[in-house]
Amino acid sequence: MTWTKYQLFLAGLMLTTGSINTLSAKWADLFSAKGCRDDPEHGFSHPFVQAVGMFLGEFSCLAVFYILLCHDRRSPEPKMNPGRSFNPLLFFAPAMCDMTATSIMYVALNMTSASSFQMLRGAVIIFTGLLSVAFLGRRLAASQWLGILITILGLVVVGLADFVTGNRDDTHKLSEVITGDLLIIMAQIIVSVQMVLEEKFVYKHDVHPLRAVGTEGFFGFFVLSLLLIPMYFIPAGDFGGNPRGVLEDALDAFCQIGHQPLIVLALLGNTVSIAFFNFAGISVTKEISATTRMVLDSLRTLVIWVVSLALGWEHFQGLQVLGFLVLLLGTGLYNGLHRPLLARIPCCARFVDEAVESSPGERERLVNDGSGPTGDES
Repeated sequence: MTWTKYQLFLAGLMLTTGSINTLSAKWADLFSAKGCRDDPEHGFSHPFVQAVGMFLGEFSCLAVFYILLCHDRRSPEPKMNPGRSFNPLLFFAPAMCDMTATSIMYVALNMTSASSFQMLRGAVIIFTGLLSVAFLGRRLAASQWLGILITILGLVVVGLADFVTGNRDDTHKLSEVITGDLLIIMAQIIVSVQMVLEEKFVYKHDVHPLRAVGTEGFFGFFVLSLLLIPMYFIPAGDFGGNPRGVLEDALDAFCQIGHQPLIVLALLGNTVSIAFFNFAGISVTKEISATTRMVLDSLRTLVIWVVSLALGWEHFQGLQVLGFLVLLLGTGLYNGLHRPLLARIPCCARFVDEAVESSPGERERLVNDGSGPTGDES
């Protein structure tokens, strides 16, 4: 199949903005600047402020949704399905999961490399698969169970690579690297709960993905912004990473931005990229296929790793390459990327069709699967 220029643009936009999302967050973490007081120059360690910016990007998806809706309604033949009306509070629980998981992951990103951060996020399919069986009544195919087992193996390999790197890396202590990796995996448990809740609500209420992402962004942005106030007074010691030793010092973040304006560029890169990434991801699923979206998401991990090496943010590790390939295999099996290949073989085509038919909701999952039923990317 030959792609149109618009489809190529969407694929490129998804790959570019998805990579910028993680790289800009890591870039912000690498800056050092003076704060509000006479404290010496210190690192920009403000994961909760970064999370607020990320939710602002998700919130902007609501504006994109209404702009597209208005444009569609002015056309002679409206094609956009806005979905049924729903109570926005239905998405409060998924938004809180998103807020918690995103905050944890930004804390972890301060402790480990950008490539390991992106690779370890692949653990989400393990917990999403198990929770979908338990709470959605889904039956996983044998290839999906195999994909989960291979993904676990890939996580072990990436963890070993980080262990080796942490032993000889002056940037992060070994204990920080291990803690960061464990926090990322812990966050994926929360993300999987979010995905199961989103899937249940999206299918039941026929909510447009952009509207769902924007609604969650609305809740996440305002709740986390309010939580920055008590965080300013909660002692956290060295874990806070700021001179006052509190959970989050938002004033210190703004003062550091004033002394080092490039931090604004990194934060804006994160905010803007998340909005365009969600739009591009949903459009790729609609205009091309969910399979293409999965492939692009895997390529995003590769781009982040290559750019991090080129910028000297991390050192080359052969184990990390092996871990990436194993994770890629596990993700591909879980998401059915092997089916188009098997379908080309006459003797296997019948078994592929039977496997899809035997799993309730499998066809819907293949259409809607991505970085979540709503296309949300935290």
